[in-house]
Amino acid sequence: MFVSVLLHGNEDTGLAAAQEVLRGHLARQLHRPLLLFVGNVAAATENVRTLPGQPDYNRIWPGTPTPDVPEANMARWVFDYAAARRPFASVDIHNNTGLNPHYACITRLEPESVALARLFSRTIVHFERPLGVQTGAFARVCPSIAVECGMPGTGTEHAVELIESCLSIAQLPPHDIAPGEVDLFRTYAIVKVPVDATFSFDGSPANLRFRPDIDRMNFSELSAGLSLGEVGDGKKRLLVLPAEESSLHDVYFDYQNGEIRLTQDVVPAMLTQDPRAIRQDCFCYFMHRIDMNGMRV
Repeated sequence: MFVSVLLHGNEDTGLAAAQEVLRGHLARQLHRPLLLFVGNVAAATENVRTLPGQPDYNRIWPGTPTPDVPEANMARWVFDYAAARRPFASVDIHNNTGLNPHYACITRLEPESVALARLFSRTIVHFERPLGVQTGAFARVCPSIAVECGMPGTGTEHAVELIESCLSIAQLPPHDIAPGEVDLFRTYAIVKVPVDATFSFDGSPANLRFRPDIDRMNFSELSAGLSLGEVGDGKKRLLVLPAEESSLHDVYFDYQNGEIRLTQDVVPAMLTQDPRAIRQDCFCYFMHRIDMNGMRV
């Protein structure tokens, strides 16, 4: 089994969970071999996602658009080493900065990946972008998931249960998922704040003034017409990047009368009020419900 932790230095639950699992097996052997990759230790010492000048450690894996940076060469070596050992499963453990439920992410809508994700949560997100993520690389060689364990410092017990389950079961559960057994979403858009735009959540002057309860909307069904905030001076607009080819021309926002309003129903994830997370990653992801065939429902 392959487990990666601390790909983002301020997301500590994975490391705590791995340490707890290993302590629990000091007197008894693991049921299967475990490869543990501890990622951005330098950023972890500063409790930040990445240090200045570093790439994101979850954007450097095979398939990355920046394959020539030293960190990508390191990730390629790790991947080749692990892939040669034909892993049973891969689990990448994360935290997030907004108020989100615990959920699992997959890059391939395949029965084995869904079964692995279901060991962690009934809430499952299928995504194709961003590129260069660990989950996407390992999905080439084994069932592969990323799990979001809530805010840093929380969710350790849940992550321990997942690792122990993957270490102990002989095979993944049956692949047939009954209707209603999982809440399955697909990421269709990545929403970013322009690098030259200011923003606020308390009504203070800024190019984009978001509502103060915005991070409580994660994984809620938001209806077209809902206001997410106001546009201030400068006429700045949110950037909407397609998360897959089919969403290339989707339009999500209308800015009439200075309001930032949704133009279609969406389910957001990763909404946060953390300025550093917004600058380093994104403002949020927009999702839609799908069925096991990948069709929007």
